[in-house]
Amino acid sequence: MTAATISATGSMKAENVVLRYGKHTVVENASISLSPGHVTALIGPNGSGKSTLLRSMARLHERAAGTITLTDSQGTSREISTLNGRDFAHEVTLFAQSHATPEGLAVADIVAFGRHPHRRGFAGLSAKDRAAIAWAMELTGTTDMSAKAAGELSGGELQRVWLAVCLAQQTNVVLLDEPTNHLDLKYQVETLDLVHDLAQHNALAIGIVLHDLNQAAALADSLVLMKHGRVYATGTPSEVLTAQNLTEVYEITVQVHADAATGALRVQPVSRHHQN
Repeated sequence: MTAATISATGSMKAENVVLRYGKHTVVENASISLSPGHVTALIGPNGSGKSTLLRSMARLHERAAGTITLTDSQGTSREISTLNGRDFAHEVTLFAQSHATPEGLAVADIVAFGRHPHRRGFAGLSAKDRAAIAWAMELTGTTDMSAKAAGELSGGELQRVWLAVCLAQQTNVVLLDEPTNHLDLKYQVETLDLVHDLAQHNALAIGIVLHDLNQAAALADSLVLMKHGRVYATGTPSEVLTAQNLTEVYEITVQVHADAATGALRVQPVSRHHQN
């Protein structure tokens, strides 16, 4: 998978966001900024609120308080609640953790869903739509399966197809909720390489939820570490991924060191069987 073609300059900022399920607060006073050409990873234990915060930025979870502002490629800033659905979908796409599988549809037809915000009424696909679909499928390694029905695909293959749907939308801001789930090692690496290239070469503003801290360290320009619905630390990987921070947040002894050969951070939880 290789990235090319589009270039974007949009950004997104959430400030003091409060999110609830019923009367239960699950995210409290959280802030995060997504900038063009920049990968921001949300990390933290299960239940820390990272996916819920990302979903609120995609307008899928109603806010109890706080603001989320989108700045488009012309430099115009607007609160996302003021945008109609089509205008919002021109700027922001979300790769979610789960999807209903449209088993009777071919892969190419599924990827075409990503062009819906750009189409009018019952108009067919334009040349620009077809180019975007081809580009997205090439990037995600799904071109060879374009004629296959979704029901014939493995979970990992479907994951890549839904990623292609998001990329075909060609937005300035891309939100990704654990995109490497269900992927084997090869496609985990290629997906994270793709995310990196989309930021570096296409200037997309990317927010991504990751569980693997070593993947987050290698990929992200900045990290948002969450605990119990609050932002515990923000900054560069070296600033956030400290043994003290991770031991406190994950409630297990964690060691952090720099790889001697590459200088990359390596996070290693210490089991009770290996403690001195």
